[in-house]
Amino acid sequence: MPIYMDRHDVSEQVTAEIVADLHQKDLKIQHKFNCKGLTYWFDDTRKTAFCLVEAPDKTAIEEMHNQAHGAVPHRIIEVDSAVVESFLGRIEDPEKSQNTALNIINDPAFRTIMVAGIKNLSLKAPTEKSVKEHMDNLNISINETAAKFKGRIVRHKSGYILISFDSVTDAVGCALEIKKGDWLKLNFDSFLKINIGLSAGVPVTSKEGIFEDTILLAERLCDVVSGEITISSEVKDLYESENLNMAINREHITVLGSIDEKFLNLLMDYTEREWRNTSLNANDFSKCLGYSKSQLYRKMILLTGKSPHSFIKEYRLNKALERLNQKNGNISDIAYETGFNTPAYFSKCFRKAYGMLPSVYTKSMYPSSHLNLNA
Repeated sequence: MPIYMDRHDVSEQVTAEIVADLHQKDLKIQHKFNCKGLTYWFDDTRKTAFCLVEAPDKTAIEEMHNQAHGAVPHRIIEVDSAVVESFLGRIEDPEKSQNTALNIINDPAFRTIMVAGIKNLSLKAPTEKSVKEHMDNLNISINETAAKFKGRIVRHKSGYILISFDSVTDAVGCALEIKKGDWLKLNFDSFLKINIGLSAGVPVTSKEGIFEDTILLAERLCDVVSGEITISSEVKDLYESENLNMAINREHITVLGSIDEKFLNLLMDYTEREWRNTSLNANDFSKCLGYSKSQLYRKMILLTGKSPHSFIKEYRLNKALERLNQKNGNISDIAYETGFNTPAYFSKCFRKAYGMLPSVYTKSMYPSSHLNLNA
């Protein structure tokens, strides 16, 4: 049967003991609805509870809760138990910590999410090892640092690592440690760049995926903002609260304010819809985002370090590189699919960005490839 996570926004009067009692009421009648309550999380500060339930469908969960105690969830999403465990550390009740009849759980599901992205500054490695081998070594270093700071690896692929932390302080400490780690001594920084984004949130929102909003913001902070470590305003506030109002170190960390977060999301929502459009230009961005050309230019330079034109070109090149790495079509097709007017212009931009033509790169990556190398 599928597994679901639901969200309950509770009143200020609700305590961990009350939630434990409601959970027991669910367990007593769950068989009537073919459900199995696996565990739950309760956050006394934010007054939210999240239940993990095996059930035939969402309706069965609603009916079970309604008959048991009347507290119907505000939102239900389908989840993968392995992913839940990666984010939250468990998929069953923790051991009883108190000598009480109820197993009282006061364990928030709120997490700080880190996205670490590794970008190629050039596709030419400075040693005999391939870029992939160097990236693999860097991935190992990041994994070890994450473990040191109690981070749980949720998703890991070449050039991308998603990590979940219970503590904001651990997440920030891990980010700083990664940036000053031993990998810098190996001269990786001459052709590989690591950027880190930190965001925080809860597993169930209006979106369909677990932590979807939080992951998306962390990815955008990592990929788009010009700082090497960029954190959301909420992460900054939580860090200073956990550390007795000690200010975040802005020498090494960029803090994105709430207004800039809103602009970032507007910018990326529009870019992700329109980037394949070959006629997309700065005027289109201005009209959609509600800024004059000069205002938009200043805003994007401050946020991304790039003009609107350079921003969309780099975005398209990154998409093209992904397709080349996947051997997804010939070079001419990839050029058109990623918004470039001609294969020749694509090759020129690719060479300027990565230090070699796409045809040379493809041949070096896949010597026996049947890709069309005429660009």
